[in-house]
Amino acid sequence: MNRTRHRLWDLPTRLFHWLLVLAVAAAIISGQLGGNLIVWHGRIGLLIVGLIVFRLLWGVLGSTYARFAHFFPTPAKIKVYLRGEWRQPGHNPLGALSVFAVLALVAFQAISGLFANDDIAFNGPLYDLVGRDLSNRLSGLHHLASNALYALIAIHLAAIAFYGRVKKNNLVKPMITGWREGEGEDAQGGGLPALILALILALAAVYGASGAWLAEPPAPPPAAETPGW
Repeated sequence: MNRTRHRLWDLPTRLFHWLLVLAVAAAIISGQLGGNLIVWHGRIGLLIVGLIVFRLLWGVLGSTYARFAHFFPTPAKIKVYLRGEWRQPGHNPLGALSVFAVLALVAFQAISGLFANDDIAFNGPLYDLVGRDLSNRLSGLHHLASNALYALIAIHLAAIAFYGRVKKNNLVKPMITGWREGEGEDAQGGGLPALILALILALAAVYGASGAWLAEPPAPPPAAETPGW
């Protein structure tokens, strides 16, 4: 039997999704284990900054179903979905709420981590911009928000499992192949110039977040010589 299908997720969107999954998992593991891995925790945080900035840009410059304007969860869309009348491809309104919540919380974690410290030997790359007191407050919020992130991830995974087993709608496969079974229009837009621009700006954000542009702190004064008598 012939089955129609359409292009749903473009390659940059799919790469972003799976890179973010890996980066968040690595950040959680390195953060929990601590020790020498805290340095890698910071580096992963910079990667996440770049990924989030890229996705924000791609939400404007990307192809049809990757654009925020296409799936922004307005009250009218939510009502249509709750009545069981939602038929549009891409994120449904409740799924869109989950996407925006995850992006916002991951972005907060990444940004707060830039100014945080572990109270031992690690300071975020932008620690010197805020000082110890504010850094300590941001560190506390960083740890506190991690619990909310765990809850959101659990809800996200539960929703994927529900759609796959109960509604027989595999949400993972299109995010791997890019194709969705069923009638619909192929995604349009998101060409190479848009991709290059988004990548350049994302890399610029990583550079800014890295603190490489900050002036080196002054060297400590030499220790006073102790008289030999």
